[in-house]
Amino acid sequence: MGSVSHMGFNLSNLRQEDTIMRAGDARIQLLGGVNAEVAEILTPEALAFVADLAREFEPRRRSLMQARAERQAQLDAGNLPDFLPDTTSIRSGKWRVAPSPKDLQNRRVEITGPSSNRRMVINALNSGAQVYMTDFEDAHSPGWSKTVEGQVNVRDAAAGTISYQSPEGRQYRLEGKTATLVVRPRGLHLLERHLLVDGQPIAASFFDFGLTFFHNARTLLERGSGPYFYLPKLQGHEEARLWKEVFSFAEKRLGIPQGSVRATVLIEHILAAFEMEEILYELRDNITALNLGRWDYIFSFIKTFSAHPEFVLPDRSQVSMTTHFLRSVAELLVQTCHRRGAHALGGMSTYIPRRDDPASNEKALAQVRADKEREAAQGFDGAWVAHPGLVPVVQEVFDRVLPGDNQLSRIPEVRVTGKDLLNVPKGDITEAGLRNNVSVALQYIDAWIQREGAVAIFGLMEDTATAEIARSQIWQWAHHNAHLADGQRVSKEMYLGLRMEEVAKLIKGRTSATIGALDKAVELLDDLVDNKTFTEFLTIPGYRYLD
Repeated sequence: MGSVSHMGFNLSNLRQEDTIMRAGDARIQLLGGVNAEVAEILTPEALAFVADLAREFEPRRRSLMQARAERQAQLDAGNLPDFLPDTTSIRSGKWRVAPSPKDLQNRRVEITGPSSNRRMVINALNSGAQVYMTDFEDAHSPGWSKTVEGQVNVRDAAAGTISYQSPEGRQYRLEGKTATLVVRPRGLHLLERHLLVDGQPIAASFFDFGLTFFHNARTLLERGSGPYFYLPKLQGHEEARLWKEVFSFAEKRLGIPQGSVRATVLIEHILAAFEMEEILYELRDNITALNLGRWDYIFSFIKTFSAHPEFVLPDRSQVSMTTHFLRSVAELLVQTCHRRGAHALGGMSTYIPRRDDPASNEKALAQVRADKEREAAQGFDGAWVAHPGLVPVVQEVFDRVLPGDNQLSRIPEVRVTGKDLLNVPKGDITEAGLRNNVSVALQYIDAWIQREGAVAIFGLMEDTATAEIARSQIWQWAHHNAHLADGQRVSKEMYLGLRMEEVAKLIKGRTSATIGALDKAVELLDDLVDNKTFTEFLTIPGYRYLD
């Protein structure tokens, strides 16, 4: 361990020692800075392993990304999704996924947070939740220093040695019983530009997964756990098949027993909702659960049908889990998972408990309880929280409902059709909703550019997914000439007026450095809103603002 590990990280001294890693292969180029602590992660052997993943699977990844683009063109032309006719035999077959390992049998409360914040990692592991998903994706700002810092934190968490001393001298250490560690790598669509393999940036998924697996798989198995991963942003079963092959390749290359990798797939894209059975089938030797990622799912609905004005959604506050299309995917997910022996995990509670306003706090907690009581009644085996203060609230709800570790034996009798999944919720578009979208998008992108991936905004813990909803609704409403409840047409001019007003609020008390970040946030949001075609992910053009 480096001498600064107990203090957290000061990566201002990152330096670029060698641009060519000479691990017997001069075609691996490391363009990001390295200090002594990071060098323990970015070893020649680890980078060679990551490069092997890239060389083996990059052609397939690119092909799948091209298939995404082609499918989107079909959707834009009006070819709406439905359940796949070619995989009927899978949906009607009598198969089940492999049983979950012992430390993933009880998943009633899962807490999430950014991998790069060492104090938050420790607090999450100590939170009392059964599972902690540490994140390189939506709750992570993927600048180089934050990304490699996250890898060191994961290594120390996997080993059970992670500690931190705050600038005020407060010590943070792991307690006796901690949450099961699960790592979420970045999605298949993103690149890590700081590592080139044969002259090309490596896929961020392969970078995050490869380093995590290389350094921690054996350690975790020796400690009675295993290399567990959350897979984000999948759009279909062929992408799940790619991950299955990545897992098998990694296990064989390092001599890890086959099937040691266990995955949870986030159903956070409308197209994936039509292929849940097939995703489970492709990963049947590795998968333990599906999780309904509600915020990304809403964003995907807007994005996927961005060319169609009939798919315009009302204010985000009105798109609740009780709306027909979200209730339908929730019911279908539980039924699908339990038929196949997999856990079904519910959505995120983003509320941040408050001590300064007990009345408002209790009102918000009542809403959280109602949301989780609905999920438990639908058959979910657990749900996500973003703050340790919500762990006992959600725990109590599932404790009352679950007969044991889970309710896998309960298979709801529901029938969900493609029309149910595509049912557009009705409601109003309001100036307050538009203004909230502008403010949330600006505040989040501003913080993201300043290397913060999970941000408290208006009492909620927001991440990339909610920022994506905010900016996508602005685009959707402006480009399809939607009207507010009072009859005003949403236009780019209306957006610009509200944006100027919100910037004026945010600029107060700023330093020159943070004003610069806000300027970049304004530039990015304006570009996203102004583009004639919908930008798939804000993180792709936004990456240019990170180190």
